[in-house]
Amino acid sequence: MPFVKSAADLRAARASQPSVIVTSEGGDLLEGRIERLDEAYQRWQLRQLQLTHYRPNELGDIQTEPAEKGGLTDFGAEVIRRCNSLGIVVDVAHGTFNLVKRAVATTNKPLVLSHTALSDRPYPWTRLISSDHARAIASVRGVVGIWPVNQVANVSSYSDSIARMVDVIGVDHVGIGTDQMGLTGASSMPSYGDLPQLAAALSLRFKPDEIAKLLGGNYRRVFEASLG
Repeated sequence: MPFVKSAADLRAARASQPSVIVTSEGGDLLEGRIERLDEAYQRWQLRQLQLTHYRPNELGDIQTEPAEKGGLTDFGAEVIRRCNSLGIVVDVAHGTFNLVKRAVATTNKPLVLSHTALSDRPYPWTRLISSDHARAIASVRGVVGIWPVNQVANVSSYSDSIARMVDVIGVDHVGIGTDQMGLTGASSMPSYGDLPQLAAALSLRFKPDEIAKLLGGNYRRVFEASLG
């Protein structure tokens, strides 16, 4: 598949020829060396970096382990600034609220929180986020991608989760975050072939232009703002 390396590449992409945005789930590949970010950008066409994943790393803390770094580290802040300069989307999924707050204070581009869901009472070690956590992403014109993980696994329940987040941060700051092939339980949207059914469920609450934002338009805006 062709790589999407610029906003122009994304605009030119067509369904008849799928393209790929190279992403790393976790900044562990950097091993604390900022020059490796430039290498990943140039050699591997990296265009989106999730700062943390399954361990507290050199960039910061994660939601599912005891905090060790106080949130985002100084190196993590340096990585965000370099991503902003190079043209790499910064993803703060898996990061703690303290990490996100410092990321918001550091970035000059919108952030993505690619896969999560809303909970007004997040329990310890949860991957869910509070309303304040979500509003922090929206404050920098970012996007929160909603997980298809629900007690009732169907597209209607997925649509409900998306709508709950829209009620908190607005339709311009919400997207889908399928975490496809990464879930340990049942998915409300097990296949991208189910997108038409999700669009139909969303149409009960949203206008066509709003659905277009939720199903990719908001992410496109962040991608274009990040890459220029």
